[in-house]
Order: sequence, then C-alpha cells, then structure tokens
Amino acid sequence: APMGRAGGGPGRGVTWPCRRPEEPVLLAELKPGRPQRYDWKSSCETWSVAFSPDGAWFAWSQGHCVVKLIPWPLGEAELCKTSERKSRGSKAEARSRGVAKEKTLECGQIVWGLAFSAWPAAEAGETDPPCAVGLPCLILATGLNDGQIKVWEVQTGHLLFSLLGHQDVVRDLSFAPNGSLILVSASRDKTLRVWDLSRDGRSVQGWRQVQVLSGHVQWVYCCSISPDCSMLCSAAGEKSALLWSMRSYTLIRRLEGHQSSVVSCDFSPDSALLVTASYDACVIMWDPYTGEQLRTLRHVPLHSAVDYSSEVHTSSLRSVCFSPEGLYLATVADDRLLRIWALELRSPVAFAPMTNGLCCMYFPQGGFIATGTRDGHVQFWTAPRVLSSLKHLCRKALRTFLTTYQVLALPIPRKLKEFLTYRTF
Repeated sequence: APMGRAGGGPGRGVTWPCRRPEEPVLLAELKPGRPQRYDWKSSCETWSVAFSPDGAWFAWSQGHCVVKLIPWPLGEAELCKTSERKSRGSKAEARSRGVAKEKTLECGQIVWGLAFSAWPAAEAGETDPPCAVGLPCLILATGLNDGQIKVWEVQTGHLLFSLLGHQDVVRDLSFAPNGSLILVSASRDKTLRVWDLSRDGRSVQGWRQVQVLSGHVQWVYCCSISPDCSMLCSAAGEKSALLWSMRSYTLIRRLEGHQSSVVSCDFSPDSALLVTASYDACVIMWDPYTGEQLRTLRHVPLHSAVDYSSEVHTSSLRSVCFSPEGLYLATVADDRLLRIWALELRSPVAFAPMTNGLCCMYFPQGGFIATGTRDGHVQFWTAPRVLSSLKHLCRKALRTFLTTYQVLALPIPRKLKEFLTYRTF
C-alpha cells in the first residue's frame, strides 16, 4: 500500500498507510497426511508454530505426536507463486534445489509447545554440543503431553536429550532471545520451570533446572521472555497475568484487568510494551515496568464478515503476537477471524477468515503471518508492510536499553516523554 506522510503533528511517530491496508491474502497452506495408525479425530491440532530466529526453518505441531520441520529458503515472491505446499511437493523441491530437507520428528506424545534457539559452535575436543567443531547449529525444543521436553538438532532431526520435571502437559516454551540457552517452560502442572542448556548448565545428572516458578493456581498456557531478557510474562487460566524478573526469578507484579482467563502474551521488540489476550475477547496493552494499562483492544463481532450460527457468539481469543518492527499486532479468535491491528488504532486494520484458529506468529523479517488450526493445518497470510518513521526507530532504539522510569527521569519535554513511553503515538 502507498505510504502516507511520516508524523504530521505532535505525538505522530509512525509512517502509516494513507489508505486501509489490503486484506490478508492466503499465500500457502500446509496440510498433514492422515496416518492410518492414528485416530484422526483426536489430537490432530496445531497448537504451536515457530520460525527459527533467522527465518531459515519453520516448525509446526501437526498433531498425532508429529512435528514437521521445513527448511525455509523461499522468499515472499516465491511463496506467493504457490497456493498450497504439501509435504511431498516440498520434499521434491528441496531435493531439486540441493538444500536442507524437510524433517519429521516422531515425538511419541502430543506436541503442544515449540521453540527454536541457536546452539554455540563446538570447541576443539568438545563432544557435548551436537554441532561440528567451529560451526553453530540450531535446536528445537518440543513440549509434550506427558510433561517431557525433548530437544532436537534441526539439521539432522536427531533427538539430543530430554528434560524431565514437569508433572503435566508442557503447554508453551520460550528461549531467551540473547542466545544464552536459558529455556522457560509453562505447564498444566501450574508451574514454570527455567532450564540452563548452556555448557555451564551441564552436570552429571543432566541439564540444570535453574528455578521452579510457582504462583499460578490454574494451568499455565503461555510464557514469553522480553527481548532484553529482563522480564518473563506468564498467562494461565486466570484473570491476571504474572510478570517475573529474569534476573532474580521472583514475581514482579500481577497484571489485573481482564474479566476472564488470560491465554496468550507477547512483548514488543523493544520490551517497552506487553500485550495479553483473554477469553474475555480483549487484548490489553501494558507498560510492563509500571503495570499501567495503556490501551484495550476489543474484538467486536463482524456479522458482515462471518456467518454466525445461533450457538456461536464468542470472540474468545487464542493467540496474540507483535510484528517484528513493533507497529502491528495479530490476533486469532474463536469467531473465525485473523485480525491485524495497527499499534496506534483501537480497531483492526485488516481481517482474514479462518476456521478453528489456535495460534499465530509473524515471520521474523515480516511480510507474512503463520497460523495454526484445530484441524492440524498451517496457513500463511500476507501482512501489511510499513516503513517506520525516524521517530519510531529512535524510540525503539532508546527503549531497548531504557526503562519507563529512566525515560521519565530524563530532562526532556513532557510530550517527548509521553511519546517514548507509548502514552502517545
């Protein structure tokens, strides 16, 4: 879409499209096969999708205890040429290109959570890391129905080790973005566990469990580590989300404001904002440093966009995620819509019809969104592209190392402080 003028008045720090963004277009769809040895009617949901940080791999929990790992050498232009990528076609394409091949990970249990992380290059004489000497590699952690976390080497598809400790489903996983190999797991056993998978975290008994975080009274659905690795947010079947320190592993505060269970959370790329999504059909945008509610986004039913039956009147949310540049949000709700929101607006800027959506994630370089469904499918949608203004880029750069309190202490005009703390946009 053509871009409008940057700024335009005090508090305007983003270059926005001068007209409504085009509706998301379905670029491709991945459909699992239907193995005869499984009951197709059970455990076929895609509860989690994940892109590797460099965008080179895509993983999806396609149901039936299987994870698919797909190499991602395709640019958006090439992706647009296909209306559907099936497993057989993608394997043939990989062979013809001479690139890494698709992998199938047989996990032995229903897979709920996925998370990628880079593993440091091995040093001479070292045998522990799975990578070749001098070469970094990529690992994938999978959270399973029986409480195990299995960690795999992506390039080979080999199981490296299992992490034991949870007593129930591992619903979500999050690696620290700084490459420290700190992994946080969220479980139906109502706890979060912190694991150290680095060389220093290795002991005779196995990988070190750093901490068990207790405080929830319901199943923990989601966990998210802030990009600056200072905070952890967790969402359970409760009306409040919990914010933890990643330095002391203590509770910072409860974020109270939702009227029903909080099920998803995500930090903005500069760590200055936190969003939580709930069954109450609302997304709340928070300042994680002060606990202040900055904005509420309400999912109003669109009767013109979807054919509701008399039994379906809910917009209960399933997932929320930030775009890589921090100017958009994507949400998936039970009203059969994928919504895209601009950060400064209270209404969605684009919609796409989808059935039984469970999760969503932006491609790390932007441009499209992956969504998982209850049918075990993955769909890839176009996402609005925006050119950030210089003001927003400066704000993003400053907020990656300044807390809200540090910004408020600066000897600068009040309006500039409000802009830097997202009180105005």
